[in-house]
Amino acid sequence: MKWLVNMLTSTIGRKLIMALTGLFLILFLVVHLSGNLQLLKGDAGKSFNLYAEFMTTFPLIKIISIGNFFFILLHIYTSVVLTRRNRAARPVQYAYLAGQSTNSSWASRNMGVLGTIILVFLIVHLRGFWYEMHFGGIPIQNYDGKEVKDLYTVVKTAYAEWWYVVFYVVSMVFVGFHLLHGFSSAFQTLGLHHKKYTPFIKGLGYLIAVLIPLGFAIIPVVMFLQQI
Repeated sequence: MKWLVNMLTSTIGRKLIMALTGLFLILFLVVHLSGNLQLLKGDAGKSFNLYAEFMTTFPLIKIISIGNFFFILLHIYTSVVLTRRNRAARPVQYAYLAGQSTNSSWASRNMGVLGTIILVFLIVHLRGFWYEMHFGGIPIQNYDGKEVKDLYTVVKTAYAEWWYVVFYVVSMVFVGFHLLHGFSSAFQTLGLHHKKYTPFIKGLGYLIAVLIPLGFAIIPVVMFLQQI
């Protein structure tokens, strides 16, 4: 076991953890978006409330949810450790580093900043929805004899505030930049870097970086416009 611990706590091991947890979280975003899109359906209230009730009560989903929180914390912790190691290994910032923009993207040079902004958004988002779902005084809706929490009203109320919609949309822009570098970087860390399929991975990364944040951003904008 000692060799495994040494490997996972090494720089290479931590980069591997970053790659695997990052890809898992991207998969989570896809699943989460597919559920949230029910907010735009004709019977959004019923569809979303039943979906939310299933996601918070089904045993397997609850276990995956706990794992998801663990992977988020592990991803954040690992990124902090790697950043500190990189700074310790290169304490002096040489003047020529200012010319790195020609060799690396803005997103790759600012992943720490992007991650911090996303963390702030995540805390606000969880406080407004996850916390309310589990600990708030949410009214109950009855659908064919099945009583569920009316989380749809909580979401609708939040998206009636223009400042929150703007905050949400801007946050999704940062998520897009984070995904843009993170997706292709994860595959490179895993050794899946070859001239035959690297262009496909980069292309898929661009699609993910655009479609996922765009999908999330559309929801509050549409719901806000519906309430004007």
